[in-house]
Amino acid sequence: MGQQKLLILIIPLLLLSPFLLHRCSGDSLGQVSSGDHGSHQSPPFHKMSRSGKFGYGPRRSLLASSTNVVNVNDYGAKGDGSSDDTTAFTNAWKAACSSSVAATLFVPASKTYLLKPITFAGSCKSNILVQIKGTILASPKVSDWSGTDRKRWIVFDGVKNLMVEGGGTFDGNGQIWWKNSCKVDESQAVTFDSCSSLKVDNLKFKNSQMMHVSFESCTNVEVSNLVISAPGSSPNTDGIHVTGTTNIQIDNCVIGTGDDCISIVSGSRFVNATNIFCGPGHGISIGSLGANGAEATVSDILVDTAQLEGTTNGVRIKTWQGGKGYAKNINFKNVFMKNVKNPIIIDQNYCDSSKTCSEQKSAVAISEVKYKNITGTSATSVAMEFDCSKSVPCSGVVLQDIKLTLTSGGSAKTICNNVKLTKAGTVVPSPCTS
Repeated sequence: MGQQKLLILIIPLLLLSPFLLHRCSGDSLGQVSSGDHGSHQSPPFHKMSRSGKFGYGPRRSLLASSTNVVNVNDYGAKGDGSSDDTTAFTNAWKAACSSSVAATLFVPASKTYLLKPITFAGSCKSNILVQIKGTILASPKVSDWSGTDRKRWIVFDGVKNLMVEGGGTFDGNGQIWWKNSCKVDESQAVTFDSCSSLKVDNLKFKNSQMMHVSFESCTNVEVSNLVISAPGSSPNTDGIHVTGTTNIQIDNCVIGTGDDCISIVSGSRFVNATNIFCGPGHGISIGSLGANGAEATVSDILVDTAQLEGTTNGVRIKTWQGGKGYAKNINFKNVFMKNVKNPIIIDQNYCDSSKTCSEQKSAVAISEVKYKNITGTSATSVAMEFDCSKSVPCSGVVLQDIKLTLTSGGSAKTICNNVKLTKAGTVVPSPCTS
């Protein structure tokens, strides 16, 4: 009987936090292996329907894992889609963050909560679960972004041991921003800044003002089962943006936007993106890097098992002339393209300007890039393009088991400038050397 009582006491303690049963040890989620990442076993790629949805399995609610449930409605949130619920969410977060036991910030289903720009700041006393069942809607008034940080709507700042999930929706109300598109003034929808031991799972993001979800200076992150959507014509609406972040796994996500489905920029290391559907959009991009002569570093990137349909690029590396630093140890494997423009592209002379960019002697060095088992159809005659710098040529680029043909039928071609290519297996179209 004494042992039974002991078990009864122990089991609830184990359920206090989902992180205790996590695969991490301390703060680490387990670093992604370097090199070809050959030892890293990716989950199976789930079959997608034509509507762009993965077949998600049943999900257990994590609400019961918390001993302190903080419902935003109890702090005055109306959830009617027009009342300003920002203060209620701020006060509910303070209560959850200050809890001495694991807490859940709960956003109920079947309601729409209108929020102005808001920051959920750490550090918190205990693990936090943010469970979103309803819809969080951005204020329709651009004037509400008149504070010091105009570029961010919802921010989780400096929070450790955080999980955000629940099947709900972040709606950026981006239509009012797109018609006056300007990269300087547009706001990101959801930003995770300087967070560690972070999980973001089973959420929908739509119609962001600019980028949908951004991970900035984070460590040990798991992202899974996201559906991100915006019209293909919406400007600068990247799906998932990764900057200055180390050890992040992005898995089983469906992304269709007006810009990059996934963008990985400077300071990012050990980034895995697996089981990704992309389209519409600009593809999966590393960069841009090195703008305005900046030094950029990106390494240990794996994109494994992805499907891209109707995108303006496939898998892309883009760097500006005049930059410094490196992009290295990058692996793209098991990628299927359907009617994609520029399926494989390295652009070391990237120029996002109405004026001609002058040729410069310095560049972000690109090396150790491997493409393996890339198949499908190209919407343009050039299926592979390697436009590298004269002064800092691309090196260590490997093509293995590539088969890309024209959507319209027939053979595509490869264009090369200042690159050293190595071929393994069958490569179609034939690689070239410069």
